Amino acid sequence: MRTDDGHDLRHHGDAEVRGTGAALIDLAVNVRADTPPVWLREHIAGSLAGLAAYPDGRAAREAVARRHGLPAERVLLTAGAAEAFVLLARALKVRHPVVVHPQFTEPEAALRDAGHAVERVLLRAEDGFRLDPAAVPEDADLAVIGNPTNPTSVLHPTALITQLARPGRVLVVDEAFMDAVPGEREALAGRTDVPGLVVLRSLTKTWGLAGLRIGYVLAEPDTVAELERAQPLWPVSTPALAAAEACVSPRALAEASHAAHRIAADRAHLVAGLAEFEAEGVSVACPAEGPFVLMRAPGAAALRERLRERGFAVRRGDTFPGLGADWLRLAVRDRATTGRFLQALDQALTSA
Repeated sequence: MRTDDGHDLRHHGDAEVRGTGAALIDLAVNVRADTPPVWLREHIAGSLAGLAAYPDGRAAREAVARRHGLPAERVLLTAGAAEAFVLLARALKVRHPVVVHPQFTEPEAALRDAGHAVERVLLRAEDGFRLDPAAVPEDADLAVIGNPTNPTSVLHPTALITQLARPGRVLVVDEAFMDAVPGEREALAGRTDVPGLVVLRSLTKTWGLAGLRIGYVLAEPDTVAELERAQPLWPVSTPALAAAEACVSPRALAEASHAAHRIAADRAHLVAGLAEFEAEGVSVACPAEGPFVLMRAPGAAALRERLRERGFAVRRGDTFPGLGADWLRLAVRDRATTGRFLQALDQALTSA
């Protein structure tokens, strides 16, 4: 979906590694490398014996509810967070939806597909892409923001986000990457004191399940029921339900916590390496808190192609409203991969 201002809202990082890009080292997709782990693959494989029966999501729904200390009627399992955006756009009767950008573009695309006129609030690079609650129009009855935000990697304080809550307003917070933040600082999942709050979570990023499609919504019971009525029957497959139950287990939460601390260390290494190219005009949106960083560089479109020639796929930034052609998004990887990328970046910058 290309909007009038030229932003392709349906362009995502996986486009960088399709076809001939499959052989590239992938820094374009924000799925944790070397996932899913063996124990999770084996658990999912064990569910295949039950494929003759229709999916029963009750156990997985209860498990997600326990993970966040909520009753099950506040949980809705979805085929990834992307389905949740479609359900919100189709089921909720809103008149003035606002999307805070730059952020994941599917919320706006889903709203537009459902016939809504979407207003954008654009956060500015010179402000560090920080949220100004006053920028969201008072009469907005739906507000959408990511935390930590894709692609800026900004982690907004909950004290700022909750200022967006109003009676009669649905406040959607996309926390797809929150489990990659050590301690899940600034998480709103599990909160029941914020009026109109809808939190979206994805299990595809940390656990490498993008091909399985599993996520969930946390919201007031009436909102969950309204979204559930918009779902088709059996929307989440048996293997995805098995994955959901496993990924909120104590073992999985401990592993995700360990991974979050490792990602933070690897991200610091990447940001420090990028700082070495300041003289070439390279800068990073900081402080970065997600499993990716947003990099600015002169001639980024051509630079992206030169990086491909050197074996690396990175995500173009110009498809995100609020960003221009000089932005690239980089997934955080291990230090060895980052070292090779920084060498390739050095070569790509000097060959311009």
